[in-house]
Amino acid sequence: MEWMLMSLVSAALLGVYDLAKKLAARDNAVPMVLFASACVATSIWGPLLIVQQFAGDAFPIEFLKVQPLTWTDHGKLLAKSVLVGASWTLALFALKHLPLSIAAPIRSTSPVWTIAIAIGVLGERPTHLQWTGIAIVIASFWLFSTLGKSEGIGFATNRWVGCMLLATLLGSFSSIYDKYLLQGGRYSPATVQAWFTIYMLPVMTPLALHWWIFQRGKATPSEEISPTAPVGSNAGNLSAELNSLKNSEKEETKHSPGAPFSKGTIHTRAASQFEFRTAVWCISPLLLAADMVYFTAMANPEALVSVISTLRRCSVVVALVLGASRLGEVNLRRKAFCVAGILVGAAMILLGK
Repeated sequence: MEWMLMSLVSAALLGVYDLAKKLAARDNAVPMVLFASACVATSIWGPLLIVQQFAGDAFPIEFLKVQPLTWTDHGKLLAKSVLVGASWTLALFALKHLPLSIAAPIRSTSPVWTIAIAIGVLGERPTHLQWTGIAIVIASFWLFSTLGKSEGIGFATNRWVGCMLLATLLGSFSSIYDKYLLQGGRYSPATVQAWFTIYMLPVMTPLALHWWIFQRGKATPSEEISPTAPVGSNAGNLSAELNSLKNSEKEETKHSPGAPFSKGTIHTRAASQFEFRTAVWCISPLLLAADMVYFTAMANPEALVSVISTLRRCSVVVALVLGASRLGEVNLRRKAFCVAGILVGAAMILLGK
C-alpha cells in the first residue's frame, strides 16, 4: 500500500511540473528550456555527488547516498538518460503547441503501453479489481481524445499529438527500464536519479547548440509575438507569466476565425528567442521531487510497474485543475467527467491490493 500512496504523491508533483513546463515553453525556445532545466538539475545533484566523494560513509543523509558504479553501470544509466531525453524533447515541443488539458491526458495514456509491456514481458499480474480500475482509467484517457476534436485538434492528423504519443511510448519503455534498474539491477533510487540527472546535461547539449548556432534570433515570416506577452517582460514573476499566457491566448482566439480554436495552442510563432523565466527554475526541482518518490516506490520488491504507471499518470487531475484556474482552458466540465473516471479507477487500484 505504501508504494501506491507514494505513486499518488509523485502524480501530484507531476501535475504542478506539467504547469511549469507549459509556462516555460510558451513562446520560448524548447531546446534551451530543456538545456536550462538540465543545468538546474545538475547544479542540485552535482554538489551532492562531490560532497559524497569526500565524505564517503560519513555522508549523513542516508536516502541521498549514491552507490559506487562500474563503467557498465554508468552505461546503463546513460542509456536511460538518452531514452528520457528523447521523450522529454518530443513531449515539450508538443506541450508548447497543445492545451495543457489536452496534452496532459495524451501523456497519461502511457499506462496502456506500460501495462502491455509489463504483462507481456515481465509477467506481472494485477488483481481483478485492479484490472477493472486500470480499464476505467484507460477508458477515461480515451475520452479525452474525443474532446480534442471539439477544440480544433484532430488527433489523427495533428503532428503535435503524434509527437506527444511518441513521447508517451518512449516514456513507457522508460518505466519498464526503471523497474529493471531498481528491482533487477538493485540500484538505489538516489543512484539512478543522480547519474540519470548528470547525464541529461550532455544528452540535451547537442540540441541546444544546434538552436544556438542555426536558429537563435532568426524569425520566420509567420512568426508573431503577442503584444500582451513581450519577450523578457515576465522573467522573474510566475504570476505575471500566468496572466501573460491567458492574455496571449485571448488575443489568439480573437484573431483566429473559422475552425474551432483551442486555448493554449500556438499556430504562428516559431520560438527564435530564449527567455529564462521563473518557470524554468521550477521544472527541475519539481521533477526531482516527483522522481525521487517514484523511484522509491518502484524499488519496493512488491511494486507493480503497471499499477505505478497508472497511478502516477493521475497527474492529469492536477493538470486539469490548473488548466481551469490558471490558464483559462475550455471544455472543463466534460474533462472533469473524464477526471472523475480516473479518480474512481485509481481508487479501485488502491483497494484491489
